[in-house]
Amino acid sequence: MTGMTGTAVNVAGLEVPASEVEIEVRYKETDQMGVVHHSNYLVWFELARTHHCRVAGMAYRKIEDEGYWLMVTGVQLKYRGGARYGDRVRVRCWLDRLKSRAMSFGYRVEVDERVLVEGRTDHVWVDKATGNHCRMPEVVVPIFRSMENWPPRAEPA
Repeated sequence: MTGMTGTAVNVAGLEVPASEVEIEVRYKETDQMGVVHHSNYLVWFELARTHHCRVAGMAYRKIEDEGYWLMVTGVQLKYRGGARYGDRVRVRCWLDRLKSRAMSFGYRVEVDERVLVEGRTDHVWVDKATGNHCRMPEVVVPIFRSMENWPPRAEPA
């Protein structure tokens, strides 16, 4: 899959493609102790998620242009350490779970080889016109299914 920088293991124990964004910690993202404030990790998750969708072949803007939203319904974060001003953090993102009406993305934030945060965001599909939950739009099914079923499994001989 073009644009993916590695792999991760999803909730089902399968290896799936992952992408990464690199972010230099800005002074405004730190608290009085000089450590990145916990709320910034969610912003970084969003950056990584939209990047992941784009490199997979479906920019988030395109999803909205097709008449859908991917609404956040849950967030989980586990803090293991803190980043500081000037650190270059890598935020890895992958498709963690995929259902007909919902999906989850997994994340790992690292500085060098040190894991700072691991997390997940849960989402449901919403039809913009009605505001109601809906099935995954047909236009995105092949893209998200390819992330779930990657790498292609060999056909039995």
